[in-house]
Amino acid sequence: MIGKGKSISHTRASMSYGWNQEKEAEIILKEYLYGETPAEITEEFKMIQDQNHHCKKNTLSFVISPTIEDGKKLNTKELENITRQFIKEMAIGERQAIAFVHQDKEHKHIHLYVNRIDFKGQAYNDSFIGKRSQQAAERTAEHLGLTTVKQVQMEKEFNQSEIQAEIKRRHDLTMKQFQPKSFDDYLKAMETNGVKVIPTINNQNKLQGFRFEFDGHNLKGSEVHRQMSLGNIGKQIAGIEGNSMSKENLNTIQLADKVVDLTPNMALKLTKFIIKKTVQKGIGY
Repeated sequence: MIGKGKSISHTRASMSYGWNQEKEAEIILKEYLYGETPAEITEEFKMIQDQNHHCKKNTLSFVISPTIEDGKKLNTKELENITRQFIKEMAIGERQAIAFVHQDKEHKHIHLYVNRIDFKGQAYNDSFIGKRSQQAAERTAEHLGLTTVKQVQMEKEFNQSEIQAEIKRRHDLTMKQFQPKSFDDYLKAMETNGVKVIPTINNQNKLQGFRFEFDGHNLKGSEVHRQMSLGNIGKQIAGIEGNSMSKENLNTIQLADKVVDLTPNMALKLTKFIIKKTVQKGIGY
């Protein structure tokens, strides 16, 4: 669950957005209010806000967003409970408040508007309200058994770890199965094994590395595994018997229908590696 909060001065315009019927808005909470339109509610807010002329941004605006999966299962009463618990976690106290749920998109979310001025004319302290809103949403989710941002992040990291391992496994399989003799061979062989390898080429037409696209993920080689850097892949290819790299000018290489350059540093490293391998073979290592 994500929580966002800020203080605003444009109460009527913001509330009109929250009450937008095109977004299938439904009122899920109404505290100390009787009006039936944004204009009427704004006027009721103003009657209390007139007690405090020093506070200009005198309405609190919050957006509370459960995860997509949680949102699909939440009914009106449960959404009201989320809103009440969030208000409690924010220590807002007794104030005029109204909340709407928007269901126009797959991602169900709540718009909550609270009068920053209480019935004694005191303004709510909005220091660090953005950060506090997220913390309140986290505690609300934990209290009601819903998914927290931390859980989403942990799941995302776990899924990415699995993707990284699978790309590396397919890379190893490609090297063993196809034994590519050039970068171009490598790209084609990886695509055969279900991984799209995208060259990263700078404005000087120099190849800087590869990105790996698999199962909706797009990762840099260094994010997949340290052996998946451009240099390490080049060394693996150079170590394959009969590779074409040792017969080519390593300053330029062919990738599909395009000729690109290697950076001087990368070309030098690969040249040294190829010479070393050649010497080792020549003296019977």
